[in-house]
Parts: sequence; C-alpha cells; structure tokens
Amino acid sequence: MKQYDLFELIWKAQAPENSDVKADLQADFLYEDGEIVKVKGFYAGAETYKVRFLPVKTGKIMWKISGIINEEGTEFCEPNENGTGLVKAVGTHFEYQNGKRFASFGTTIYALAHQEKDLIEETFASLAAAPFNKVRHCMFPKHYDYNHNEPQYYPFEKKEDGSWDTEHPCFAYWDHMEEIINRLGAMGIQSDLILFHPYDRWKFSEMNMEENLSYLDYLLRRFSAIPYIWWSLANEYDLCFAKSLDDWHTIEQYVHDNDPFGHLLSNHNCFQFYDFSRENITHCSLQSCAMHRAPEFMEKYGKPVVFDECCYEGDIQHSWGNITGFEMVSRFWQGAVQGAFVTHGETFYSEDEILWWSRGGKLKGKSAPKLAYLKEFMESLPGALEPWNDMEVINARKLKGTEEAAKVPIISLVCSTDAVDFEDMMWKDAVASGRIGEKVFNKYLGSHASRLFFLKLPENHKYKIEVIDVWEMTRTTLIEETSGETRCMLPGKEGIAVVATLIEEEEK
Repeated sequence: MKQYDLFELIWKAQAPENSDVKADLQADFLYEDGEIVKVKGFYAGAETYKVRFLPVKTGKIMWKISGIINEEGTEFCEPNENGTGLVKAVGTHFEYQNGKRFASFGTTIYALAHQEKDLIEETFASLAAAPFNKVRHCMFPKHYDYNHNEPQYYPFEKKEDGSWDTEHPCFAYWDHMEEIINRLGAMGIQSDLILFHPYDRWKFSEMNMEENLSYLDYLLRRFSAIPYIWWSLANEYDLCFAKSLDDWHTIEQYVHDNDPFGHLLSNHNCFQFYDFSRENITHCSLQSCAMHRAPEFMEKYGKPVVFDECCYEGDIQHSWGNITGFEMVSRFWQGAVQGAFVTHGETFYSEDEILWWSRGGKLKGKSAPKLAYLKEFMESLPGALEPWNDMEVINARKLKGTEEAAKVPIISLVCSTDAVDFEDMMWKDAVASGRIGEKVFNKYLGSHASRLFFLKLPENHKYKIEVIDVWEMTRTTLIEETSGETRCMLPGKEGIAVVATLIEEEEK
C-alpha cells in the first residue's frame, strides 16, 4: 500500500441475486491515530467483488470487511514521493493533498469515452502533446450537433420493456470508463467527471430519483478511491428540465455523503449559476466570459473560480463556438492573472463531425501552444496570484453608503451608478490585475493597445519590469529597477502583460 495511491482488495463470490449495485460489502479502514474511514465495496461482474481505499496517511492501517465477505487484515502504508493525492480547494486556489499547488488548465471533450478505439487513441496522442491537466468529460453519451454517433457501451443493461436497469450496470462500460480515467490520471490529467447532462436521446436525463441514486451509488462505490477525479454534478444543470432545484440538492448531498474521500464537487450552468455558497460545493464552475468578475466571485464565495466554459476556439455557426485562438488565449490570461482558472475548448467545423470539444481527435487551433506558455509562466511564480484591486473606481464602489463617499463627488457618482451600468463600465475598462503579496504584480491589458502605461508599485521595494507578448510568447525586460508609480512604454498592441517582480536583497 502506498500513500495517495488506490488500494484494492479482491474476492471471488457468488453474484448478487437482485441488484448488482447494492452489494452487501462494507469495510472499515483504521489509521494508527484512531481515524476510521468507512467504505462500501462493489460488484465488478464475473463473480468478483472489490473494496477500494485511498490512503492519505502513512503507517499501519488495519482493515475489516463485513457482509458477503468477512475478513480482516493489516497493511503498512509507505510514503509515496510520486503520489499527490486528491486536488483540494484551499481558499480560492487548488492544492494536491501533498501540498503542491495545482493550477487548472482544463479542456473539454464531452464524449471522450463514447468514441471508437482509433479516435480515442488519437485523442490521447493529442493530449500528450498539449498543456492540459484537466478534462471535462461525461459519464453518459451525448447527443447534440456534431455528435450523433452511437456509443459502443451504455452504463446499464436494459429491462425487457427497453428501459434502463440501473440496478444492473453494464460492466464492459464501467471497465472502459475506468480505463479512460486511469489513462488520463497516468498522464497527470484530472477527470472533471460530468455526472448528468441534458443532451440526450437515450433518456438518461429523464431517470427518476431512485434510478439516479442507484446509478450514483455504484459510481461512488467504484470510483471514489480514484485520486484524479472531480465531481461535476452536471453540464448545464439548468437545462435538465426533468430535475428541480431540490432534486439537484438531493443529488449534491448524496454525492457528498457517499464519497468517503472528499473529491472536489461543483455544478455547471447554462444561464443561472448554481449556488456556490452551499457547504458541499468546493469551487465555482462557471459558464461565463465575464473574466473581469473573477475577483467579485472569489470574494463572494471564498472558493476557487473556474471559468469552465468561456466559448470555444473554432468556426462553427454557434456564437459560443467561433472565437479566435487569440481570444481564447486572452481569456485564459484574464482569468489566470486574477487568480482564477479557465477551461479550453475547440470547435472547428469538420464534415466527419469530429470536433474536439465533443469527440476529441486532433487539436486544430492555435491556442494550445500559447496556453502551454502561460502554464509555464504561472508555474514559475513563487505562489498563487490573488486579485489586485488597484483601480480607484473599484475601490470607490466599496465605499457606497459611507460618509467618505458622500464627501467626494467622483466617489459619490460611482457609488450611485446603476448595477447594470456599473457592470458595463467595468467590462469596457477591464484590465486583469493580480499580485503575490509584494513579490509579484501582474497586469494583463487584453484588447487595450496601450503605448503609455503606469504601474503603481510599493515605494519601499525595488522591482524589475518585464513585458510579455502572450501571442508571440516573448518576455522582455523593460525596466531593470524601479519602485512607486512607474511610467512604462509598451508595444501599443493587444495581448500584452506587464510583470513587476521583486528584486531580492541578495540579488542587488
């Protein structure tokens, strides 16, 4: 047994009589410090039962199995230098359980697991050469534009009347899905696993709550000990019209209560954000391109903000599927500089209906190498970026209702601005700003093509100023040493970032 790696116990026994989901198999795992982790085993087909555990502490671990199997034993959990454990939300950022920072650079391949073998292999070859460390993909097959193929497997067997039998999983399907997840994990890629979605001609989205929970029961028994999974309750939950908001709360609570290891958990929207303030929700999963609002969301929820859908690089007819490669890269920079995270997608028209965002295959766009450059830059920083609200107009808004606001005409005017008009003003003037304490200050100017630009830096430290062209992937020193308000002459083009890095005393 190794720390942060899935541990598995396997037995042969007679198959369950009525339900392959509700296997009578429970396990207690006891750490040396007295903590007990309770897990449920599952039936894997072929008269095979499994119990899975994800150890996060080293030392002696005792286990006891009850139900159809009654056994006990002791394992020693060894330290694992290569293990990371689950990704966890820590404040507004992500970390592995081993303490290493995780900066999400996601992509979207909704129906990855539901394609033919050759296409899956082509997709994995593309991922191996790409910068992405998270993939959003679906448990259920998808039916939508450019995605009309019939999958090889389905999650469940069928009843005599043709309806889905959620008490009897199709083991070939689950084995296949597990293989996909494990292959991604071996590449350092998290599976942001979408549990429900509305794009469906097979009626999975119309299952009743008993069927939903039966499906989730098996999923959680089987997958919870896999370390590189996030739970996404849905893609566009608000378009799943067969489910009420109360239904989503029931599903959310069930996933939380039946996951003994505490994976990341969120819910993705089309129009209306899910309530990310809910206790079980670990991070914000947004369909939005309002990247300038990242600081607002981070302050409101105190959780990581992930723009999981901010439109896709491509050229199809849908407005969400035809932004340029530059715009995709720019939105990543807007989010990342402020301490948020962004997810990529690609939708270039193809007569064979193989579009990356849904089915995978080859990456055809121009953004991926530029995102790799951003990822390298972010990983080089001495910590996680936080929003840097240095714009007077933003700070003025926070003075609404105070005596100070009433005394200063410009502040009073800003505070009195209608919320919608204020939002429009912020969108128009948006410059992404982030900082790491007083070590790093970062501005991304986006579509602003400034020649003259001013940075307001601390007076008590010295900084080196660099200019990054996010598309050309160049980084040039502009000023070797400066402090306070600094005049910067920039290239006068879009896609420029300005970075001020603290000059340490020993470097002088």
